Amino acid sequence: MKLKLATWNINSVRLRIGLVAKFVETFAPDVLCLQEIKCTDGDFPEKKLRAMGFTHLEVKGQKGYHGVATLARVPMERVETRDFNGTSEARHLAVRIETRGRKAPLVVHNFYVPSGGDEPDPEVNPKFRQKLDYLAAMSKWFAAHDNKPANRMVLVGDLNVAPLETDVWSHKQLLNVVSHTPVEVDHLARLQAAHGWVDVMRQHVPPEERLYTWWSYRARDWRASNRGRRLDHVWVTPALERAAVTMQVVDEARDWEKPSDHVPVLTEFDFGR
Repeated sequence: MKLKLATWNINSVRLRIGLVAKFVETFAPDVLCLQEIKCTDGDFPEKKLRAMGFTHLEVKGQKGYHGVATLARVPMERVETRDFNGTSEARHLAVRIETRGRKAPLVVHNFYVPSGGDEPDPEVNPKFRQKLDYLAAMSKWFAAHDNKPANRMVLVGDLNVAPLETDVWSHKQLLNVVSHTPVEVDHLARLQAAHGWVDVMRQHVPPEERLYTWWSYRARDWRASNRGRRLDHVWVTPALERAAVTMQVVDEARDWEKPSDHVPVLTEFDFGR
């Protein structure tokens, strides 16, 4: 079974529903995971998204902030949503997708990790403490999973950490900037090790090459300055290490009218491999 899966921090799905339509028409994802939808479940533009071919929708919304949604052209069902650090914020959604010819289903985890504010000091910045606690709770939960060699899971979303030196425009200048500090990178590494997660994006783009998915709105010409960060990720469990056959960062979306500051990441999977 082949499946095209996209992840995108849309930064308000209602404001940018036209961009979602453009992306879907151009790239035809089978599954679309959105973060920062910024609306409640009741205000989610379900009819417009169903008209794009997404016959299955699962939403975990929140008024004005956060929120995640997973949309699919193929049958899926909600598994759960978890509150990883007791804030009741809508930041996680897991769905199960049946893959033909396989006994074990595919579980897709859609995450929006807290951004962490501006000051990278958990003693003075509660938002940064929340971020570190959230990542630690994710690590603990995934480490406790049984049957790790057989688990078939995909983890996508805005993890709000750029771990590698080549995931940011300047390693030296961003060492003390939230998203690339050593303590965040360490927390993300622990999360990755918790279930042996494989970094799909770096399977397709060597670690020594620069790779970004986010560019600040502050840049007058984002492409010319190219001061980006890789905040969005696609991971798979070891059982699916060979399943991702292509990966594309759709950076052209950053040039669309009134864009999100994040761009979609599109991965094609072949679950028969």
